[in-house]
Amino acid sequence: MGRGRAKAKQTKVARALKYGGPQTDFERLQEELAGATPPPVPEAVDDSDGSDEPDDPYAKYYADDEDDRRIS
Repeated sequence: MGRGRAKAKQTKVARALKYGGPQTDFERLQEELAGATPPPVPEAVDDSDGSDEPDDPYAKYYADDEDDRRIS
């Protein structure tokens, strides 16, 4: 019992989505189909130093020779 309201609301929402979906921007669609140039996309800045190794934010906390040391 008590599902009538919930089901009615779900039906209402489903119908709204089915029949009253998002409005189409026909001007933008026409520009896209006509081949108008899209707005420029900013390029990503490459901050890498060219090495293949990932940036290690903790590298400044240990010396390079500590990596080679083994705990015995």
